[in-house]
Amino acid sequence: MLSARSTPLIRATLPVVGAAIAEVTEVFYRRLFEEHPDLLRDLFNRGNQANGAQQQALAGSIAGFAGMLLEQPGARPDALLLRIAHKHASLGITSEQYKLVHRHLFAAIVEVLGEDTVTTEVAEAWDEVYWLMANALIAVEARLYREARVTEGEVWRQMVVTERRTESRNTISLTLRAADDRTTAPFRPGQYISVQVELPDGARQIRQYSLSSAPDSPHWRITVKRVVDGSTPDGEVSSWLHAHARPGDSLTVSDPFGDLVLPPGDGPLLLASAGIGCTPMLSMLGRLAGTRSARPVTVVHADRSPEDHAHREELRALVDRLPGATLRLCYETAGDSSGDLPEGARLGRADAWALDLPDGVTVFMCGPLPFMRAFRGDLLRRGVPAQSIHYEVFGPDLWLGRD
Repeated sequence: MLSARSTPLIRATLPVVGAAIAEVTEVFYRRLFEEHPDLLRDLFNRGNQANGAQQQALAGSIAGFAGMLLEQPGARPDALLLRIAHKHASLGITSEQYKLVHRHLFAAIVEVLGEDTVTTEVAEAWDEVYWLMANALIAVEARLYREARVTEGEVWRQMVVTERRTESRNTISLTLRAADDRTTAPFRPGQYISVQVELPDGARQIRQYSLSSAPDSPHWRITVKRVVDGSTPDGEVSSWLHAHARPGDSLTVSDPFGDLVLPPGDGPLLLASAGIGCTPMLSMLGRLAGTRSARPVTVVHADRSPEDHAHREELRALVDRLPGATLRLCYETAGDSSGDLPEGARLGRADAWALDLPDGVTVFMCGPLPFMRAFRGDLLRRGVPAQSIHYEVFGPDLWLGRD
């Protein structure tokens, strides 16, 4: 809880700080990387730094946390903190690194806003906000490390690629086993791992990939879509994996993390995905099929075309194994199918209004932000409670603190 002394100061200065937070985070990262270029080379996503996505995500989380402290005093913004903590744990972030962030972040605040605005009293109030958020994250991350049975930050392991499959024109899957032939660690359906690769310039870049296999499988599987965008540089890690990862190769990966996980019980589910967002849904469906679940499940997937839909036949096969499951496929174009779409598929966007939504449905979404924002908005207008709608974002979470 924010102290009585700091609350009025944060309330008075939040509009000023909020208006400048994007510039503050830009200055923060510049100062941080000037002193520690190894962090940009080996920890932070260089692509997200270049396009500004990471700066936006940091700004949103800080402003969102401060706003929650004012609007909901005494309440912990668990959804905000848990998602960040899982991402940090998958990167091996340690508690000591929060001190480094604090030093450069507050130097950036003073540089942007000036000492006349950031008085001693204002600085102390925002210092309290920072450490409330940082200490809460440190506590959650410590719990995640304990649950993974690893020392703080020691999340990395070697795994061997045992199989490589083409899943669509721009997507491959890689099956992994532990390099020491031990049993692969268990994970919860919907979780992801980090993959670290050494690029030609010597940088060790890290990206997260959902585990797309069932948790009961003796091996892990990740599905990698090659990021190709004519307006931005191609994805560094996805391109490297497509070009170089072959059976027999060793990969450096993290323990599994992620808070978008299949809940226990027998209540109805709606799994909505678009593009490569199908991957955590495959893991959830694999668990349901493996346990012969009879719970009602509606699966909705949207994609550009049938040819772009990775794991299309596997998705249908999993749904067919569940007596209470239905599948809806939506494609922007028919692609190479000459108008003959797969059974049950149609052209157009995924339409939440066309679904039969039972009372008490729990929703899981994964895919591009525009898809999830539109789909969630329709669900809310249909009366689905906000707390029943959960999501996963691939990359910096630009939704945090905004909705």
